[in-house]
Amino acid sequence: MDFYTTILRKSGRNWVTLCLENGLVGQGHSKEKAIEKLKEAIESFEEAYKIESDVYNSPISIKELHEFLMVEEQKPSFESCELRAVYA
Repeated sequence: MDFYTTILRKSGRNWVTLCLENGLVGQGHSKEKAIEKLKEAIESFEEAYKIESDVYNSPISIKELHEFLMVEEQKPSFESCELRAVYA
């Protein structure tokens, strides 16, 4: 895959990014660090996926996306969320 769709959101003092295509997550003190960690996770996942045939791979569900956006709050906080394309 050429790129992945991610959502970034603030969580306390950190940023968390979620990949919509496979559910992998990255976290860091800045948006850039969170994306860097997600890229590392994607690269590791892709290597494992090539080697092992029983690695589960599926896009996240709407329910999982909702849970990601609702963490720490009773309502979604769209002010601190950002949608990006990540090239990994």
